[in-house]
Amino acid sequence: MVRWSHHRNALRGRVALVAGATRGAGRGIAAALGEAGATVICTGRSSSTGTAAIQSDYARTETIEQTAGLVNGLGGVGIAVQVDHLDSAQVTRLAERVRDEHGHLDVLVNDIWGGEILKGPPPEWNTPVWEHDLDKGLRILRLAVETHLVTSHHLLPLVINRPGGLLVEVTDGTTAFNAEHYRISVYYDLAKVAVNRLAYSQGHELEPHGATAVALTPGWLRSEMMLDNFGVTEANWRDALHGTVEGYPAAPAGFAHSESPRYIGRAIAALATDPARARWNQHSLTSAELARAYGFTDIDGSQPDSWAHQAF
Repeated sequence: MVRWSHHRNALRGRVALVAGATRGAGRGIAAALGEAGATVICTGRSSSTGTAAIQSDYARTETIEQTAGLVNGLGGVGIAVQVDHLDSAQVTRLAERVRDEHGHLDVLVNDIWGGEILKGPPPEWNTPVWEHDLDKGLRILRLAVETHLVTSHHLLPLVINRPGGLLVEVTDGTTAFNAEHYRISVYYDLAKVAVNRLAYSQGHELEPHGATAVALTPGWLRSEMMLDNFGVTEANWRDALHGTVEGYPAAPAGFAHSESPRYIGRAIAALATDPARARWNQHSLTSAELARAYGFTDIDGSQPDSWAHQAF
């Protein structure tokens, strides 16, 4: 078993593309790959310099340029490319650019989501399909599943043009957990189950080419949106557990087992540096499971596992 370390050159010379790198898990993944020295192409819709017409549905300040800057600051090479992954023509151009500038991809991460607002707040969860807004539901599926298919179609040829490529499908919940738990709504449930299955089916197709595909889920993620919900930052997130942040609710006790976005990123960095990663092909994994296997920690030195604590 390869033990992962914070070696700044572990992925030097490797080329990764993180689709959906603007914020949340995608930003954490890009950052962790940058920690290991990788060249990281950061794609998404939210851009400070790109076309306004394809900006994210979220009215937020995070951009792919910020993520690329974070990668650079951590020792990698960050490249921001504005892309709407629902638009096949845009992803075609992305693939052509990667081929021209880099020739291949060592790591492809499908982290595209974009349905956080569409899924609604907790009071709207458990709305039956016949009462759920159909247009919103179908857009959830397009954002969460169709984007992954479009991205894989155009970019996997760059992953398989040399042995050892890695595809990571980021989802919410393992195959086993989602098989036994209803997740928020029919649409959200279907989206997250489908992404796990995508890793399985694509792993079947990638294996003859010497490439590996896994589905990977974080635990309770301290994304920018989640931290904002409790009025805290990554620096003082534990204050949310005490209910002392004026104007904000206290976080549930399970939040104590939450993880930073860098944790799932380090899971992917560990996979990418493991020459025997093919043993994980088609598996559905958690960041905590890989932390135990490879020995890495979150940015605070801990190994949180919210799935084990049922912190959802």
